[in-house]
This record gives sequence, C-alpha cells and structure tokens, in this order.
Amino acid sequence: MSELTAHLDLPAGVDALAAARQVTKAALTGWGLGDREWVDDAVLVADELVANAVRHGGGCLRLQINACGGRVTIAAVDGSAVVPRRRDPDGDGGRGLAIIEALCDEWGVTDLDDGHKCVWVRLVPHPVATRH
Repeated sequence: MSELTAHLDLPAGVDALAAARQVTKAALTGWGLGDREWVDDAVLVADELVANAVRHGGGCLRLQINACGGRVTIAAVDGSAVVPRRRDPDGDGGRGLAIIEALCDEWGVTDLDDGHKCVWVRLVPHPVATRH
C-alpha cells in the first residue's frame, strides 16, 4: 500500500484552527478515506490537537497527516517540550484530550531534537459505503 502525506505550516494564533480543519478534511476526503462521520471526527481531532498546541505549546508550527496501512496519523508540532496532560474540564477548557481520547485509537507525544514536540493521534477509517 502506498503512503499518503500532507504537511502544512500553520499561521500563528486562532487562524491555525480553520486552516487545520480545512486541510484535514480536504486531504482525507481527497484520499477517499473513511465515511463522512469518520472524516468529521478526524477533523475534530485535528482541531483539538492544533487548539492545544496554540494555547499551551507556544504556537503550532506544523500539521502533519499520514495515511498508510489502513491507519491515519494526525500530528501537531509545536514550540514547547511540555507534554500535554489531561485535566478536569472547567469554564476555561480541559476537554481537548478527553475528546481526542474518545475519538482516536491511540495518541502519544514524540520529543523532537530541536526542543519542540509532536503530539500525534492514530485513527482507523470507517469503510466508505458503496452504492449499488
């Protein structure tokens, strides 16, 4: 199976969220991966990854999407080495990692040599129904 990849350097701040949503949806739909509901969930995961990076990681530098071997990996690289942690939701947030955990098969953090980190999630697309 071939590997499909998309990389996007994101603008600073909240504009990064819209860009991440658009690119994720376009890539996954264009690659013919997953049904509409699954693609919407994957877009939400990308949005949460980037929102966390913008808010807690010193700005999101890059969004990476990779499809290979029946799995999709979505990752956000940001400017901080601080590992994300789950916290109790409050009026100021705290729901991002819970949403990510509910929608993905696994997630983790990779420390990068430059002091940045990559927070990644793995998802398995739902089969697209075929019409006869």
